[in-house]
Amino acid sequence: MNKVVALEEAIAQIKDGDVVMVGGFMANGTPEKLMDALVAANIKDITLICNDTGFVDKGSGKLVGNKQCKKIIASHIGTNKETGRQMTEGETEVQLIPQGTLVEQIRAGGYGLGGILTATGIGTLVEEGKDKIVVDGKEYLLEKPITADVALLYAAKADRAGNIVYKGSANNFNHVMASAAKTTIVEAGEIVEIGEIDPNEVVTPNIFINYIVDGGK
Repeated sequence: MNKVVALEEAIAQIKDGDVVMVGGFMANGTPEKLMDALVAANIKDITLICNDTGFVDKGSGKLVGNKQCKKIIASHIGTNKETGRQMTEGETEVQLIPQGTLVEQIRAGGYGLGGILTATGIGTLVEEGKDKIVVDGKEYLLEKPITADVALLYAAKADRAGNIVYKGSANNFNHVMASAAKTTIVEAGEIVEIGEIDPNEVVTPNIFINYIVDGGK
């Protein structure tokens, strides 16, 4: 089993109009080589799902700057003024979701759940158009699962079978997104042979991974 492919083959799995999840938090744990290749391919009309849109010149913000996104689903966009400009000017649809809600919706999508219940947003504009469910006398919003066509992730280390190890906070959103996409592509800082990773260190097992690209320098 060898899931390592050339960068070009990995990017060829993404097409115009796809829903694309990108891991990381403020570009930490975001696959920069995959971002650069996606920009170079100039794939358009992407629905981008991420915690944030990084910066203008870093992380998934590169896709925003190249105007490849028709819609962005994120928790915050404050570190990328271009995202804010596009939203204000009506150039790109931006849907803001509280961070905890977003990650749980993605987890629900990956694990086959019908959704999650959260009190976050009750009594605000967030609740408009959403179902409410009362549990033990307390009201919750039903937030539905989120999935994607492709997830683009970064790992500190991967073996050729696709067993993944993250380093520190670079795990943010990567692990949970791995299960929620039809196709999951990992950029690995280091690729090792099968059996070289201690099974106890594996965070994301290979069943969730379709392709690996070499992210080493």
